[in-house]
Amino acid sequence: MKKVTAGFFYVLLIIWVVGCAQQPVEKELTKEQERKRALRSAKLHTELAAEYYHRGQYKVAIEEVEEAFKSDVNYAPAHNMYGLINMSLHEDMKARKNFERALKISPNDPEIHNNYGWFLCQRMPEQIAQAIEHFMVASNDPLYQTPEISYTNAGICELKRNNYPAARNFFEKALSISAAYPPALVGLIEIDYESGKLREAKSKLSHYMQYSTQTPESLWLAIRIERKIGDRYAEESYAYQLMKRFPNSREASALREGRYE
Repeated sequence: MKKVTAGFFYVLLIIWVVGCAQQPVEKELTKEQERKRALRSAKLHTELAAEYYHRGQYKVAIEEVEEAFKSDVNYAPAHNMYGLINMSLHEDMKARKNFERALKISPNDPEIHNNYGWFLCQRMPEQIAQAIEHFMVASNDPLYQTPEISYTNAGICELKRNNYPAARNFFEKALSISAAYPPALVGLIEIDYESGKLREAKSKLSHYMQYSTQTPESLWLAIRIERKIGDRYAEESYAYQLMKRFPNSREASALREGRYE
């Protein structure tokens, strides 16, 4: 069972309070007060949708997004959240429309640019150049708090089209911002693996695993490295860890289907 965060209960409490506050009152609200209340309600329902989304409860997450739309149909973060949910459900056409609607409403939002870029990178490989443009919009925004994520996502996209110099550049930019950012570290090791530097990749990954929490991506990379090196015992050990700890991950699905490349 996934841990329920304190923030999750906080959002539930606030929504209950807001619901109580929406009971009929003697004094009629001004249009500005109504607008602020609607915006607050949309924000809270979107935050609650995000909590359900991260817990994998997509049906309830959708219900919360739809509640957000009832308060403010033009609340961009709700459309962004809907895009992430539909992406997870492999409703790609719906997801694309969600992200595009979000950007139409809020064209400078770095979070939306990052998420839409990731969608294009993962589901529309012929549009990787466009995906990277979205990542750059996000990472160049001085108010964006996590540009290392967008740089790393750009690096992962460049890996998909075997552009290793560009991928390395993006991963190094991410690490210049957050020196121990795990996905960027794994990305650099992935470049060694793809370049045929198997022993170097294995050494770096072993060192990484000593000091970082294992992820589906790091375990999957370890499996592929050991498979090419020919160490079946190590490969099976990593495969066991991946299936036990992350059975619902994309990497576990690839392992079950024998898709090693």
